[in-house]
Amino acid sequence: MNKTIKLFNTLGGKKEVFKPLRRGKINLFVCGPTVYDFSHIGHARTYIIFDCFVKYLKTIGYKVFYLQNITDIDDKIILRAKEKDVLPSDLAQAYEKEYLKDMKIIGVDSVNKYARATDHIKEIISQVERLMEKGFAYKIDDGIYFDTLKFKEYGKLSGRTSLEVEDSFSRIDYSKNKKNRGDFCLWKFRDSQDEPSWNSPFGQGRPGWHIEDTAITEKFFGAQYDIHGGGRDLLFPHHEAEVTQMESLSSKKPMAKYWLHTGFLTINGQKMSKSLNNSVLISSFIERYSSFEIRFWIAKNLWKSPLDYSESTMMEVKSALSKIEEFLRKLQEAQKSKSKNKKESLLKLIKITESNFFNDLSDDFNTPKAFATLFEFIKQINKLIDSDLLSLKDAKAIYKLFERIDKIFGIIDFKKIKKSNTPKEVSELMKKREEFRKNQLWDKADEARKEIEKYGYTVEDKKDGPILKKL
Repeated sequence: MNKTIKLFNTLGGKKEVFKPLRRGKINLFVCGPTVYDFSHIGHARTYIIFDCFVKYLKTIGYKVFYLQNITDIDDKIILRAKEKDVLPSDLAQAYEKEYLKDMKIIGVDSVNKYARATDHIKEIISQVERLMEKGFAYKIDDGIYFDTLKFKEYGKLSGRTSLEVEDSFSRIDYSKNKKNRGDFCLWKFRDSQDEPSWNSPFGQGRPGWHIEDTAITEKFFGAQYDIHGGGRDLLFPHHEAEVTQMESLSSKKPMAKYWLHTGFLTINGQKMSKSLNNSVLISSFIERYSSFEIRFWIAKNLWKSPLDYSESTMMEVKSALSKIEEFLRKLQEAQKSKSKNKKESLLKLIKITESNFFNDLSDDFNTPKAFATLFEFIKQINKLIDSDLLSLKDAKAIYKLFERIDKIFGIIDFKKIKKSNTPKEVSELMKKREEFRKNQLWDKADEARKEIEKYGYTVEDKKDGPILKKL
């Protein structure tokens, strides 16, 4: 299997050949949630994409350590806790539990370590201290800030150096006493007695948003690692701040060799926002659609491109998945067939299809092209199944190929496929028809066949017995 991968790297803005820092091993970090509310399908997109990507890397032979942070202390958490009249820590724990529950339901299970910000206060304080010692940070009345003018390459990741053009995604640290408009907070001093805080050499307070990620990655990966991922909304100022902090601390560049940013998710062409009241929570979404459907919808679209949700889109997803399911049911039936009327072995075609599928994935994880390859293959094999030209050996090999693919994407409900979905009435009519045929009661057998067709099925009589097919 081809292990040469090309990825679009935000750092540099082009597709590059992927070469991990250590042969055969990959350290990957993805920004996790700020646990002040329920997660929505925009979050699902990012986490499903990276779940599939990690499983793909493992399938082609890499050892991957996937680290994700949990922001469990933040302005948003404190504000929401005040609104609900609960402790910030209790609020964060409750929403973290809901987040992990959502991830389990949608099949995101490749993360090796979830690291809470509050479990790494010591590492955060250490980074702030070292930045101050090196002259990159300064103290004012409300906290410790990073002086962005001291880092000459500020803006190299996002292409932005200023907050002049603000957007609805940027979480900006406001302070009238900052040296520069773009300076960001490393450590926030406590505002009131009831606010969560920790002791530090520079005063009672809590971490800024950006510093937790670099403190956590430095602990687990050191100053440099292979891949940093997250949603495009985090590119500026969050990821820019991470690069700025860590490279100032270590003088090693780059902090992360490859930066992967998933595209924005919209609802009927509009961005998700509270003002438009159009956010779709994962918990609501999975009441209407299965985890297989949400994973296929997200996985079949290119990870870095915008993705729009609509009812018509999900109808298309259901239709495409049902084609895969029906195909696999046919393969199961073909494995039961004893007919000798077979074509020559298709093992070469199966291997070529598998090779093409994984080659598509190796080219910037091009899932749209990979799934197009798969559906073309289904089309070819369906013709052979319908003509009774598929061997038992080939049917098994194709079924195993789909099992291997599903270990990456988690889009096929094999339990559902293995369980017969033939209506009880149809099964009974099939039995009666066989009895009529044995006793040469051809008229009654023909009547039974017509009754079966009323349920949307047809019967094909083969040498080794009848085969039931959906019309």
